[in-house]
Amino acid sequence: MEGYQNVLCATDFSNYSEVAAERAADMAQRDGAQLTLLHVVEYFPEVSSNQVITPGGRDPVAYREEIARESLAELAGHLGYEKVVQEVRFSTHSAKDEIVRFAEEENIDLIVVASHGHHGLSCILGSTAYGVTHNAPCDVLAVRARG
Repeated sequence: MEGYQNVLCATDFSNYSEVAAERAADMAQRDGAQLTLLHVVEYFPEVSSNQVITPGGRDPVAYREEIARESLAELAGHLGYEKVVQEVRFSTHSAKDEIVRFAEEENIDLIVVASHGHHGLSCILGSTAYGVTHNAPCDVLAVRARG
């Protein structure tokens, strides 16, 4: 069996996602694969304006992207794997849709996500993890949330 060449780890910067990123880095390193860390900003201006307070005079989109890029750089540094690409995507759709779209565009052969959720049926797998698992064009590893 041939190893993975392009591993994607989608992160929301939670502790659960950090564990998934560590697993993705381990797998990428084992196979000598490219690792991409992806953070999707679900961008709905009419409902998200109160989620992140933008300092006066700053463009809200640029500010959210800056925060995401800083967090990705911190995560990549923590992983200590050299072959890491960092991507931030804004989407008017759900994160799961953007993750699947990114995987298709970039010829990803493994997506790694955390398996957490906070409400309803999504507690079993997590709504994003569930959507990615059922719609991805490649293998998906849902890293079990613990604690």
